[in-house]
Amino acid sequence: MAGLKVYYDLLSQPSRALYLFLKVNKIPFIDKVVALRKGEHFNEEFTKVNRFQKVPVIDDNGFVLRESVAILKYLTLKYKLEDHWYPSDFQQQIRVDEYLHWQHANTRLNAAMIFRTIMIEPYRTGKPIKWNLVEHFKGEVSKTVEHLEKDFLQDGPYLCNQPTISICDILGACELMQLNGVHEEQLYESNATVKKWMEQVKKDLAPHFEEAHKIVYMVREMYGKTKGKL
Repeated sequence: MAGLKVYYDLLSQPSRALYLFLKVNKIPFIDKVVALRKGEHFNEEFTKVNRFQKVPVIDDNGFVLRESVAILKYLTLKYKLEDHWYPSDFQQQIRVDEYLHWQHANTRLNAAMIFRTIMIEPYRTGKPIKWNLVEHFKGEVSKTVEHLEKDFLQDGPYLCNQPTISICDILGACELMQLNGVHEEQLYESNATVKKWMEQVKKDLAPHFEEAHKIVYMVREMYGKTKGKL
């Protein structure tokens, strides 16, 4: 079938970012849901699409991209979307790229590791939560949030001092929302600047933001029922 095929699972933060980007920009795509919890990313069929066995992935009529930042840039340029998503101005573009490089080892890594340590590993292994590791990454998230405030939101309502939402904001918000799944959202909501930014991003992406995060709220409810038992 011709068209833009999108392989994703909304349990995945970058998958949610891509899904939101497609929905907000009204880009048609063919759903190719890959259920991570069922291990479908290890299946032979999906491995033929992406040997990295990760989501999201796009297959645009034979042109395959397997990395979320590259995918978002590609779609912005291909569909000639509004300039604010990925600025054409050289210096503004580099500012955006600065965050996109930084976030991998900061916003993404630290928030993801809290979710993984509290939720994924105990259910996968049957072993107790490693709270010392959780506390370590809580400290790292606190540092990340401080950097978001002082280094990326210091001169504007959006990341990288952009006057309007960019792909940075979608990626950053989806990463922090992973904390909501394990009742740790206070790690960013306690910072007034970051909390205000998050609320603005949710508003900009409505109603798709809540739709994309239904699975996070389901995990949150499930964890709430088991909290203290793991």
